[in-house]
Amino acid sequence: MSKLEITVPAAGESVSEGDIARWFKEDGDIVELDEPLLELETDKASLEIPSPGSGCLSITVPEGTTVLVGEVVGHVDTAQLEQAERPPQADEADPSVTGQTETAEVESAEEDTIKASTTKNVEMPSPAARKLMVENQVSAQDVPGTGKGGRITKADVLRYIKERDDMEATADIDRFESKAPPPQPADSEPARPAGRDETAPMKGAPAPAPPPGAPAAPAAPAPPGSRPTRREHMSRLRRTIAERMVSANQSMALLTTFNEVDMSKVMEMRTNYKEAFKKKYDVNLGFMSFFIKSATQALMDFPAINAYVEEDDIVYHDYCDICIAVATAKGLVAPVLRDTQTLSFADVEKTVYDLASRGRNGELSINDLTGGTFTITNGGVFGSMLSTPIVNPPQSAILGMHNIVQRPTVVDGEVVIRPIMYVALSYDHRIIDGAEAVKFLVTVKQFIENPSRLLIQI
Repeated sequence: MSKLEITVPAAGESVSEGDIARWFKEDGDIVELDEPLLELETDKASLEIPSPGSGCLSITVPEGTTVLVGEVVGHVDTAQLEQAERPPQADEADPSVTGQTETAEVESAEEDTIKASTTKNVEMPSPAARKLMVENQVSAQDVPGTGKGGRITKADVLRYIKERDDMEATADIDRFESKAPPPQPADSEPARPAGRDETAPMKGAPAPAPPPGAPAAPAAPAPPGSRPTRREHMSRLRRTIAERMVSANQSMALLTTFNEVDMSKVMEMRTNYKEAFKKKYDVNLGFMSFFIKSATQALMDFPAINAYVEEDDIVYHDYCDICIAVATAKGLVAPVLRDTQTLSFADVEKTVYDLASRGRNGELSINDLTGGTFTITNGGVFGSMLSTPIVNPPQSAILGMHNIVQRPTVVDGEVVIRPIMYVALSYDHRIIDGAEAVKFLVTVKQFIENPSRLLIQI
């Protein structure tokens, strides 16, 4: 099979379509097996689609197009690879021989084009570019190649043809207007001012296109008092985030409850054991593992926080899959730590580090982002003092961590300075009562303020 299809792969049960964010190669380029060809942006993550084989790339679906899973977006022609790499033959048919068929004439014209290109040591045009050059009588000497090693691509030929046609159209307009007699004014028309250029284009006519390579005309000055703006199309991930945030506010009865946590004991434990922890597990002991383990235990005690609404039913989970919010260059993502009720502190820290690193590098898979029964977000890393986080549908609650600040607080009747963090729990009031939400947050607070309780789970 000489033509291999480039299809949109299945990226998960919940993903049925995506947007072609960009093609890494141009139409007509020679590509290798498994070489990344394009970036597909889905609702959850961006994926690179590799080449199914080695050959000449043919792009059928442009960037920015929404495509369905299984849809063909291009082909790789393996038969053209050898043809594209083969040097031109000097003994091909001569078009001047009497009795040549139309096919022979086309082949000879193609040979002439290639010969002209070799006189300037120009790289072989891609197969798609060669076909266009023959059809439009374009010499390779006139087309600057922008492909790899100066190779002429299909886009280069199309650009040259457009510039050539624009120049010819401009020349035709100039010749026509220079020969046409000046229009006679009507009786009611005011006299034409002296010195007016009779060959200037009429008002409303399109301006002639500049010749290729000419500097671009300066932009029209902005109206007085105006300020520059720019418009960018939202990425698919950003549109998904926007839709889900609006959906959460419109489909849930959201409420947020707050509390404050004394971080002294956790900070003391980290100071005492961070070096030994790092040495044994080769990962740092952070605050997130304490909150994930505390939330996990609290979720087992208050199962409604770990449930969600489905039509007229409440679906409960007998396990804890906790999402952690990760800020990336493309937007917010929430990869999942699965079965946190079975994970140790070291397991949690290693998984958090791995997911956060891959999230920032754009390497998360669809499976990493699918599911989750509860979410934890840490705005404190950016300096946030307090917030009301939005629930991640279809989940029913989200815990917000914030900045740790030295604040005055009362301990045993005395005012002391302690490291305090404000925490927030946003929840769906349809299935979670206020008392249950407060008790859940207080339970998390108690585990953090006395982390030894996590060991005996009380």
